[in-house]
Amino acid sequence: MTRFSLAAVAVLTSSVFAQTQPPQIPFDADGDFLKLPPDLYLGEAAGVAVNSQKHVFVFSRGNSTGPAYAATASQLLEFAPDGTFLREIGKHLYAWSYAHAVKIDKDDNIWAVDKGSDMVIKFNPQGRVTMVFGRKKEASDEAGPWTRVNPPRPALNGEFRQPTDVTWDLDGNIFISDGYINSRVAKFDKNGHWLKQWGNAGSRPGEFSTPHSMAADNAGNIYVADRGNRRIQIFNPAGTLLREIKIDVPVPADAQPWMGDRPGPQTSLTMQSGAPWAICITPGAKQFLYAADGFPGRIYKLSLSGEVLGVLGSSGHLPKEFGWIHEMACPAENELYVAEILNWRVQKLTLHP
Repeated sequence: MTRFSLAAVAVLTSSVFAQTQPPQIPFDADGDFLKLPPDLYLGEAAGVAVNSQKHVFVFSRGNSTGPAYAATASQLLEFAPDGTFLREIGKHLYAWSYAHAVKIDKDDNIWAVDKGSDMVIKFNPQGRVTMVFGRKKEASDEAGPWTRVNPPRPALNGEFRQPTDVTWDLDGNIFISDGYINSRVAKFDKNGHWLKQWGNAGSRPGEFSTPHSMAADNAGNIYVADRGNRRIQIFNPAGTLLREIKIDVPVPADAQPWMGDRPGPQTSLTMQSGAPWAICITPGAKQFLYAADGFPGRIYKLSLSGEVLGVLGSSGHLPKEFGWIHEMACPAENELYVAEILNWRVQKLTLHP
């Protein structure tokens, strides 16, 4: 690494705080918040979002409509503010393959990111498709899922390989994290026209190892949960890296993972404490950043500069415990919705800091 690169890293990581044990945030959890019909099941809850009317949208891996290969597992469900089931959106949609994330934009449009089909779909509030990004492999001939090769295949403009999330800047430009095989952020204008991309596979500043979740602040800066590098990278809308955040909070001695052995020093960074699986930013004049990890299964409340203000939760199967939080929605500072992969549920959390 050059002397210039070392200096750049020193500047870019200036928001990394030497963390002591922050306070525990008391909270209540409602794991039965969603009222599902008798014949409907979530399966793995991959995504959750809340619109301006406080309707809750859940993107889950609970469907099975017959794919060309692998399992089809995507269903997009809408619930009223009290958890009453309202409707399923996009039933038997061509893009449905393997749910990953759902987001709601400022106009209450619904965006679904499907990792399995390599597609991102925009629905209007009525649930009709209005914009399509990416294209899945055709079912003819010998089509199959993308495989990981080293060095990685080059990313292609307008196409995705296992995308993960979406967000927007103040001008309505669209940013898509892409993803498990590609390692970049793709930028489109508000009309869906391709603009640019940035990032590639690696661990240096501006590179990614599974950019897994995204959020934007009031200034339009783009926060990318670089899960495999155990950090959150913050960019301006042009793609310039501003800084990074690393969450270093001591792990309780008795902490146990949801399954398997406690991670050791040789475990991948994805399963290390503080690796951001999911992030969200609260609305309002004073914003807060929430991040969740896979082990020890905690949620961290941070300032936008990266200071950890409090923590809550742990791994487990019971209410107020978490099994791989995959996406969070934070419509208010003390109101969170968390979608869990392993526990097949969405919990509504009310914080009492």
